Amino acid sequence: MKYLLSLFLILIGHFSFAQYKYPFQNPDLAAEDRITNLLSLMTLDEKVNCLGTVPTIARLGVKGAGHVEGLHGLAMGLPGDWGRKTPVPTTIFPQAIGMAETWDPELLQQAAVIEAYETRYIFQNEKYHKGGLVVRAPNADIGRDPRWGRTEECYGEDAFFNGTMAVAYIKGLQGNDPKYWMTSALMKHFLANSNENSRDSSSSDFDERLLREYYSVPFRMGVEQGGSRAYMASYNKVNGIPQAVSPMLKNITVAEWSENGIICTDGGAYRMLVNAHHYYPTLAEAAAGCIKAGINQFLDTYKPGTLEALQKKLITEADIDANLRGVFRVMIKLGQLDLPQMVPYSNIGSGPEPWLSQKNRDFVRLITQKSVVLLKNNNNLLPLDKTKLKSIAIVGPRSAEVLQDWYSGSPAYSVSIADGIKNKLGPNATVSYTTNDNLAISMAKSAEAVVVCLGNNPSGNLGWKKVDGPSEGREAVDRKSISLDSAQEALIKNLYKVNPNIILVMVSNFPYAINWEQQNIPAIIHITHCSQEQGNALADALFGDINPGGKLVQTWPDSLTQLPSMMDYNIRHGRTYMYFKGKPLYPFGFGLSYTNFQYSNLKTSTDKVNKNGEITISIDVKNTGNRAGDEVVQLYVKHLKSKVERPQEELKGFKRVTLSPGESQTVNIQLQASSLAYWSTSKKSFMIEKEPVLLMIGSSSADIREQKDIAIK
Repeated sequence: MKYLLSLFLILIGHFSFAQYKYPFQNPDLAAEDRITNLLSLMTLDEKVNCLGTVPTIARLGVKGAGHVEGLHGLAMGLPGDWGRKTPVPTTIFPQAIGMAETWDPELLQQAAVIEAYETRYIFQNEKYHKGGLVVRAPNADIGRDPRWGRTEECYGEDAFFNGTMAVAYIKGLQGNDPKYWMTSALMKHFLANSNENSRDSSSSDFDERLLREYYSVPFRMGVEQGGSRAYMASYNKVNGIPQAVSPMLKNITVAEWSENGIICTDGGAYRMLVNAHHYYPTLAEAAAGCIKAGINQFLDTYKPGTLEALQKKLITEADIDANLRGVFRVMIKLGQLDLPQMVPYSNIGSGPEPWLSQKNRDFVRLITQKSVVLLKNNNNLLPLDKTKLKSIAIVGPRSAEVLQDWYSGSPAYSVSIADGIKNKLGPNATVSYTTNDNLAISMAKSAEAVVVCLGNNPSGNLGWKKVDGPSEGREAVDRKSISLDSAQEALIKNLYKVNPNIILVMVSNFPYAINWEQQNIPAIIHITHCSQEQGNALADALFGDINPGGKLVQTWPDSLTQLPSMMDYNIRHGRTYMYFKGKPLYPFGFGLSYTNFQYSNLKTSTDKVNKNGEITISIDVKNTGNRAGDEVVQLYVKHLKSKVERPQEELKGFKRVTLSPGESQTVNIQLQASSLAYWSTSKKSFMIEKEPVLLMIGSSSADIREQKDIAIK
């Protein structure tokens, strides 16, 4: 009987294998065995071709999935020319820095699910067949300086916070199927890439502790907690070594974190090794350096140099084989080597375009509402009462359109701030609006309230590397100023002279030193660019249909004098809320509400926690006002007797809660002792000290309501 059963199983196995021409096509084989077989069948030219971003092998029937951009919605439209000659509209959320200001990882994950679905839809739909399945998102870089031109792409200045948001976005992009990914999340840009000027040749210099405790944290969390198996090496050097050839690609991300997928260059970074960094004399040596370091996808013209490197025996075919394994691991997870009926996401692409659905529109409005940050509200000027307001003027350069940035797609529609307010009020009030400064003054004189919309222009209409003022920044250009430009500053001061009943809306992806405005303007709101529901969401906040609950994710300095020099990557010299010197204009984690919240009854599950343990911190939060509202409860820690220099405070947990008037809720935040470790440069590992630690819970980094000591034993 045993013999017959064994024979039956062998026959079934042969029958199953017979369905496939090659072993690599058999999904029942282990992934590594499939890849070994595939590599054995490929020619050297095919292998070199697969070092590009589309690893297609037509002769073997393998369709590779290429790259797309997607920091806040799939970029397949006109900005950045990502849609090329046949742009496709997609659902567009607030910029990444705006989504971060929700302080709600679940919302980011939901946004990423929508983006991943649309990416699959366009890739597989018969009408479109565009794009790819490797999404260049999230940007896990850290916004350590408000002058950084690409601040809009990141989640802020805190490593733990950025990592938490990156993990959420990765999980949304990749989906929850146990075997396959909806898309592959490719993190940008590893690492310490937060200057644009001279980024192709500059070096970000800092010590080993900052590497481990700050700059690499979001990437490590993205790999270990989020499950990302793809990232892009940055343009810059770190401590003198260009990242495209850095030993840390293999030594840290692969050997320590188990990153085993795609490691790509940034666009043009391979050639920059020769013509900007001057790190290698020839492109052949540069190609060899990249491949030896672990690069397995190039984003620029690499074939001649790679073939020359092979010819000169600087690298071998075995080196390429070893790297390509990572590429095909990702392709297997995307289902590109399997029959469509085996992949649960292969049916995405039929039915109506998802970006036209009411469901997506409603979600964009929700996440945009949650991103609104109230910075000032003297005498409860806000919310405005739409049943009593008879006239309102909407003015300023950011009032009449929704601007998109370089990595945006093109939404199917967008609602400007002027249109959002007009939609909200209908015929019950006189709504006047203009972007002409002279007309603005005359309109303001006769209006009950004035909404003035100021801020930056992320579109870069003047062309690559060009901006229209020193306070503007974008990819390849850092800001020289953090003040409003002279025209915007003059506009708001002139408006204030004729009508002090002003609501300033800062529409920006950067912090601004709006000191005069903070002193004089009664109400100030911050919202970022790009959301197709920007105007509706802001109107919802202005008129009290929602209560702003967003919080800042960067420190807003009151001047450049509060900041170290741009290229000082040692954040201990006064950078970020953790080491900031002096009093900022607005602190990290700051954001007001139309109601008030009372904190009480801080408790911990234990007063002493061992090095491998976990502690639960609980706090009662009560809405003491007469409006429902959201509060972001923030947990910070301070090390009281550490052997090494530690931050003055450090975010270790947060939770956004919604409370009705008079409602109380006990908020629980988990804290693992391992998250309190520092990097020991002598032992080359994270170490947890036996010491007292101060727990601080509050509404921002500068508004601590309750605190308590615990001991690490």
